[in-house]
Amino acid sequence: MSASGLLAQLLNGLASASSLFLVSVGLSLIFGVTRTINFAHGSFYMLGAFIAYSSVDRLSPHIGFWPALLLAPLACGALGALTETLLLRRIYKAPELFQLLATFALVLVIKDAALWLWGPEELFGPRATGLEGSVEILGRQFPTYDLFLIAVGPCVLLGLTLLLTRTRFGTLVRAATQDREMVGALGVNQAWLFTAVFALGTLLAGLGGALQLPREPASLEMDMLTIGAAFVVVVVGGMGSIPGAFMAALLVAELKAVCIWLGVQEIAGFELSFSKLTLVVEFLVMAVVLIWRPWGLLGKPQALARSAGEPEQPLRRSGRGATAAWLGLLSALVLLPLTAGAAEGGSYATVLLADIFVAALFASSLHFILGPGGMHSFGHAAYFGLGAYGAALLVRALDLPMEAALLLGPLAAAAGALLYGWFCVRLSGVYLTMLTLAFAQISWAIVFQWDDFTGGSNGLTGVWPPEWASQGPAFYWLALGICTLGIYLLRRLLFSPLGYALRASRDSALRADAIGIDVRRVQWTAFVIAGLFAGLAGALFAFSKGGVAPDAMSVTKSVDALVMVLLGGVQTLAGPLVGAAAFTWLHDTVARNTEYWRALMGATMLILVLLAPQGIAGYAQWLWSRVSAKGKAGART
Repeated sequence: MSASGLLAQLLNGLASASSLFLVSVGLSLIFGVTRTINFAHGSFYMLGAFIAYSSVDRLSPHIGFWPALLLAPLACGALGALTETLLLRRIYKAPELFQLLATFALVLVIKDAALWLWGPEELFGPRATGLEGSVEILGRQFPTYDLFLIAVGPCVLLGLTLLLTRTRFGTLVRAATQDREMVGALGVNQAWLFTAVFALGTLLAGLGGALQLPREPASLEMDMLTIGAAFVVVVVGGMGSIPGAFMAALLVAELKAVCIWLGVQEIAGFELSFSKLTLVVEFLVMAVVLIWRPWGLLGKPQALARSAGEPEQPLRRSGRGATAAWLGLLSALVLLPLTAGAAEGGSYATVLLADIFVAALFASSLHFILGPGGMHSFGHAAYFGLGAYGAALLVRALDLPMEAALLLGPLAAAAGALLYGWFCVRLSGVYLTMLTLAFAQISWAIVFQWDDFTGGSNGLTGVWPPEWASQGPAFYWLALGICTLGIYLLRRLLFSPLGYALRASRDSALRADAIGIDVRRVQWTAFVIAGLFAGLAGALFAFSKGGVAPDAMSVTKSVDALVMVLLGGVQTLAGPLVGAAAFTWLHDTVARNTEYWRALMGATMLILVLLAPQGIAGYAQWLWSRVSAKGKAGART
């Protein structure tokens, strides 16, 4: 370690902070005005890099490097305006979770579009014209282009500040950030204002991606790698706060730079690798800020929107007909391995159905807190992964049988939910969502880097069922029985006093508190129960796959569970089951038949969001009620 090394890392941090600020400030503007959690914002950042590569490659000989490079953010802004007009404008009044589903589907479509246009390989752009060299600082060479990037961030901050404080457009944006319904009541065309803000936000994301091209290659992984850090910056800085986004980007980037400079240090006889903390340092910062100041460093508490979409519908008990249908389906699933062609137990159908059973239990555990509880979670995979790792470690380290691991493994997930839930239930809305994401990423980073205990990036292998469970269809029946029991218990809990108190707390925390319900205790209890059953699904998953890897608790796994619940329908008990079956089957079928399976899945999700926002089961329930009502009306006449 040296002073010159520290300075070099701090300068690298400043350059990274500028790039991070460009993508984050656009996301902050979009959320501040439209209240949309735009999961596709990282995709526009990726598109900025790819489009910049093509425009520079083909046009720079004719118009020069910089004009060709700057065409990319303009193209991203135009695509953003088109996206807002054709898609998001139709779902602004839908619950925010459906907006999230729509933007996540857009991520899948854009990723495969980029794969089709540019291929799977990383694309290296040329050096920036006029900024190819380096500057000597304290005996170290520092790239001239990075110094240029350091200057870009403050210039964009100044430009946006002038735009928002000195123009009528900026006045409307600031007013919409505070109270968008009042802006509409005063006669402002909200539709065009939202389109302009979305186009500006995606333009800034595209600018960040384009300016990053001379530093790193354009790749298909840029979207997901960027969106997590952008969410952190927006939340830490304060939703809708541009200076807050700049401050948070500086904080996160410089902390990472310092961690790299520190390297491996010996503290109290233990070696601590600060370099590994770069994977999780931003989420640690976000967790601390959300617990201390939920609205961010420079943000303000968000005012509740006057039109929050459709109200939550009451859950309904299944009638006799529905109960009989579920029992019939369960009987058919039990008898399936005994039918011709599946007697050996190795049929592909039983393997796929076992995956669906695990996914259904996982989705049902999330639905328990998501729908009836109103607690939106981006990090539910943490408990799925903790249950899987708990069961695997009990088998590998303690040599316990599968039966004991299935009983004790989920307790690790319950313990994690007990700890994390104590902090999470003190927040609500997007702040709760982001805190669950932070805790999940912290858990992922621990298992990813703890090589001696969790196997690190390789995970744990050799976790197979015993001989009796691996013979014939035994494991299929075991998974069916455990998942059926788990889903039944979750359903019973929803119609117990705890379930009614949970829904009362969701509908009106103040009224629930006034009648004597301890809202936080009820929500915390529900959080732990959901974590326990997610852990049970994870333990089953570990034995079905013969092991577990860090991907089991990644953000992608959490989003998968969220998509399952939304596809099926949040406001129906059958929703998570139908959604899990549809998502798992669709993923398996499409992925085996085409290279562009993400685009097909994304297009399917978009169609469902636009045509049936209540989900597959919710739409079927609505359709059945309409048919029944018409039948009763016809009988009367």
